Amino acid sequence: MSAHLTVLATGGTIAGIAGSAIGHEYNAGEIGIDAYLEKVGGLGLSAVLSGKQIANIDSADMGPPVWNALYFAMRAALADEACDGVIVTHGTDTLEETAFLLDLTIPARKPVVVVGAMRPADAVGYDGLRNFANAVRVASDGDAAGRGVLVVMGDRVFAARDVRKVRTRGADAFRGFPRGSVGLVTPAALDWFGAPWRRDLGAMFEWHDDLPPVAVVYLYAGVVVDDVVRQIGEDTQGVVIAGVGEGNMPEPVRRYLADLKAHGVVVVRASRADEGLVDREADDDANGFVAARALNPQKARILLQVLLANAIRAPEDIQRAFDGR
Repeated sequence: MSAHLTVLATGGTIAGIAGSAIGHEYNAGEIGIDAYLEKVGGLGLSAVLSGKQIANIDSADMGPPVWNALYFAMRAALADEACDGVIVTHGTDTLEETAFLLDLTIPARKPVVVVGAMRPADAVGYDGLRNFANAVRVASDGDAAGRGVLVVMGDRVFAARDVRKVRTRGADAFRGFPRGSVGLVTPAALDWFGAPWRRDLGAMFEWHDDLPPVAVVYLYAGVVVDDVVRQIGEDTQGVVIAGVGEGNMPEPVRRYLADLKAHGVVVVRASRADEGLVDREADDDANGFVAARALNPQKARILLQVLLANAIRAPEDIQRAFDGR
């Protein structure tokens, strides 16, 4: 029996048009979901697809208004007994943030797959059709449930918590950390690398329309406290430091951030390095800081926003969430 899948479209390169098969410039979010499903209709996919247009934007413009619409459309689809799974089409620039936000707030009882493309639909070597066909294969598989939100790019299946965009161009632009990928997929086959880790679990956190303001502060050689102050607004409730090395910072910056923490602002140490764990250090207890562990700064921001929105403010409780998988 064919799976019945709901496709929620948000735009991005996968729905982009360049007007030239070899051109570099293109417009994201040009193809509507009805036209896109008609385009994939000839692929012989073993699923019944229905679509809904949530937005049709470049994912650089992604944010709370579209997230809210996407979340409620997804909850409605997952609550429909006739729906076996959900696919979200999305631009790649902020795909990892949307996928992680949904992973934190959506139950894991049905497959949810986020997919994008690195080349527009009229380009030579368009990867969107294959990625979409792979996403259909994953979302149609009952064993995809219980794994949280999944991301399909370049014949690989990633967990939303792990996935990150690591290249500006090329079809192989995504990888996972610390888990490289959780499965391999083609339009004809799917192989998982392990058992589901969230079987029968509901949403980890409640959804909130108004995520609190959290700043990401990028550090660099020669940074001074005034540089940091300029990046933090008066209403900021949390700060994620994209620190050097393992979330390190100059001593004057540390003292300033410790003072912010003493006045109620949550501070998380992440790293500007592409990969690597940011572990807790002895000074974190004294400063009241949280270590981001495997999360990069942009994902650390998403998690901290969700935690603060759910009134979770104690450093030990926040650290526990960052330690989780």
